Amino acid sequence: MRVFDWKTRGSEAPTLEGLDLGSLSKSPGSAHRAARKGRGISAGQGATCGFGTRGQKSRSGHSTRPGFEGGQIPLYRRLPKFVGRPTGPGHTKTEYEIIKVSALNQLDDGAEVDYAALLAARAVSKSKRKLNKVVGAADKLTVKNLKVRAHAFTSSARAEIEALGGSCIELSPTTGEPVAA
Repeated sequence: MRVFDWKTRGSEAPTLEGLDLGSLSKSPGSAHRAARKGRGISAGQGATCGFGTRGQKSRSGHSTRPGFEGGQIPLYRRLPKFVGRPTGPGHTKTEYEIIKVSALNQLDDGAEVDYAALLAARAVSKSKRKLNKVVGAADKLTVKNLKVRAHAFTSSARAEIEALGGSCIELSPTTGEPVAA
């Protein structure tokens, strides 16, 4: 253990000239050596290594598994399950970014529409969700011959786009490529 005079620590302010990430140094007394356990009694943490002589926590290896509460019913078993909902992979809800049909009215006739084009036209706002779904709206679609690319369409939105001579191109949720119909 190093002896350090704490009264003189940081007595002079560091100079900012030549200070960069390559010239940083530790403050005196801030760095401590790691305790080397089980290296003899004179090393400070020898013999029982600070774990005592008896009990489950003194034995080699991990003492208890994560979540173990000493025999008491653990928290993950006390909390209720979602009734009627299967668990595991494949049973999660797909979250879509919703694009209303009325947002497509801000584009020109015959345009090819995807989420990036709608962002550029400021018809939609930026979202964290990766998948997009076109849904119907109270305001009717007025733009003709649109080629709309999205991951999902509601039946009413698809009918409205195709009624005005447009087409709906469904994209794969994993690759983003058009799905063969």
